[in-house]
Amino acid sequence: MNPRRASRILLLAAAMLGGCIANPPTPGDAAYRATLPREQAPAPTATGSIYQAGQEMVLFEDRRARRVGDVLTVVLSEATDATKKASTSLSKTTDETIAKPTVFGSILQTTNKNILNGVDASISSDNKFDGSADTKQNNSLTGTITVTVAEVLANGNLRVQGEKWVKINAGEEYVRLSGIVRPEDIGADNSVRSTQVADAHIAYSGQGQDHDVNVMGWLSRFFVSAFFPL
Repeated sequence: MNPRRASRILLLAAAMLGGCIANPPTPGDAAYRATLPREQAPAPTATGSIYQAGQEMVLFEDRRARRVGDVLTVVLSEATDATKKASTSLSKTTDETIAKPTVFGSILQTTNKNILNGVDASISSDNKFDGSADTKQNNSLTGTITVTVAEVLANGNLRVQGEKWVKINAGEEYVRLSGIVRPEDIGADNSVRSTQVADAHIAYSGQGQDHDVNVMGWLSRFFVSAFFPL
C-alpha cells in the first residue's frame, strides 16, 4: 500500500475514534437530578370545622422516605472479586506415504529405469497449539450518598436517583446512583445499603487534571483497539 494512502487511512481512523469520545459528565443530568416534592393542592375554604384537609399533622409516623421528593441515604458497600482462568491445548500429527505408481498390480516400468527409482515419498506434519489466559479483578467502593425519591411504583417500591459532586484541588469527583428500593429495607435512620438497591446503576469517577493524567490518549487507544489491523 502507498505510504501516503496508509497515513491518510490511519489519520481518518484516529479522527473517527476521537469523535467517539463521550463528552465529560456535568452536574444536573436528568437521569440523576434531584426530584422535588409535588406541590400540594391548596387548602379548601374554611368551613368552621376543626379538621381541614391538607392541614393535618401526622404525629405517629417515622421520617423514612416514602413519598416523591423525600431524601434517602444510601450506604455504599460494593465489593467485587472476579477471577477467570482458561487453558487450551491442541495437537495434530499426520503421516502420509506415496508409493511407486502401479498398473494392474504391477509397478509401472519405463524405458529409463532411473526415473522411478526415487518415486517413493512420504509427507508428515506435526501441529501443536497451547494457549492460556488468567484474569483477576478486584473493586471496592464505600461511602454514602443521599438521593431523592423520583417515583413511587404501583407495588409501593421507590425509584430513587441522585448524585454527589466534590471539588478537590484541580479536579472534581462524583458519585451517581439510581435504582429501586423496597420500603421495608429502609432502616430506622432512613438509610439503606447499596446491596439492597435493585437495578442499581452506580458510577464513581472524576474529571480534571488529576483524572486526565490517568487516561490514555485517543491515538494510543487506537493502537490498542480492535480497529488497529496488527
